[in-house]
Amino acid sequence: MIFKKPNFWDLPKPTFISYLLIPFSIPVMIRNFFSQFFKKEKSLAIKTICVGNIYLGGTGKTPLTIKLYEILNKLNYKVATVKKDYSNQKDEQLLLHEKTSLIITKSRKKLIKQGLNKNYDFIIFDDGLQEMAMDFNYKFVCFKIKNWIGNGKLIPAGPMRENISSLKRFDAVFLNGYSNNFEDIKDQIQNVNSNIKIFRTFYQISNIEKLDLNSRYLIFSGIGNPSDFKDILLENKFNVKKEMIFPDHYEYNQNDLNQIFENAKNENLKILTTEKDYIKILKKFKVKFNFLSIDVLIQNESQLINLLKK
Repeated sequence: MIFKKPNFWDLPKPTFISYLLIPFSIPVMIRNFFSQFFKKEKSLAIKTICVGNIYLGGTGKTPLTIKLYEILNKLNYKVATVKKDYSNQKDEQLLLHEKTSLIITKSRKKLIKQGLNKNYDFIIFDDGLQEMAMDFNYKFVCFKIKNWIGNGKLIPAGPMRENISSLKRFDAVFLNGYSNNFEDIKDQIQNVNSNIKIFRTFYQISNIEKLDLNSRYLIFSGIGNPSDFKDILLENKFNVKKEMIFPDHYEYNQNDLNQIFENAKNENLKILTTEKDYIKILKKFKVKFNFLSIDVLIQNESQLINLLKK
């Protein structure tokens, strides 16, 4: 889905617009209700991990998928990542292809046979918690602490694909970022599921030595939560003078890139974008732009490793 997230989604309480949109959430409610009655198969031969969300867009699924791949690789497991073949998510496919052993599939369920043929120990699915046809050995759900569940309403009245009560069926929650309300969020999660594991994650810039902190920057991005990109730059003392925001999964054309370049040139600014955006822009523009590469840091990573080894 290519969209710009409405601002009212992340307000602490629903607005008048949210309440007006609640009737349009009924199809989502019906789907969620009947999904619990679907018979789902779980792989016994290969361990499957699903990294997904119940908050629509921008929760850090793909960076966490890459991090899990790296962890399991270091433990000498044979691992692959999986992305369902959505035409509007080529950016995530390209990033996973560059950093992991990626399989793109039309059917997640049929993928298990392919994994058996290649003797994989683990298969990590980027997205799929709402999958109807199969279950997973581990179900991980991602949130940004700053946004948490927004106004708590279902799409389109709010940002939620499922109600917070769905945490009962997940194995772990990954909360990304800094915020003073971590303990409050932790309490809410444990009130729903006292057995769920909770991990905090943080982003660290991995290529900061290649970037000039003394320069003035125009930044642009087409991601679910563009404020996350700007926030990490400001936290690391980048001098951000101008920002251009595009819809999530946006496909940049030559006119877009020319406009970005001209805006930067007119104000004598360097151009910086996310790695996810950089990977899909036209090749001739890549020499003119820089990108930010990030690593995911997981608190209590050893506890996560123990969970995966069970």
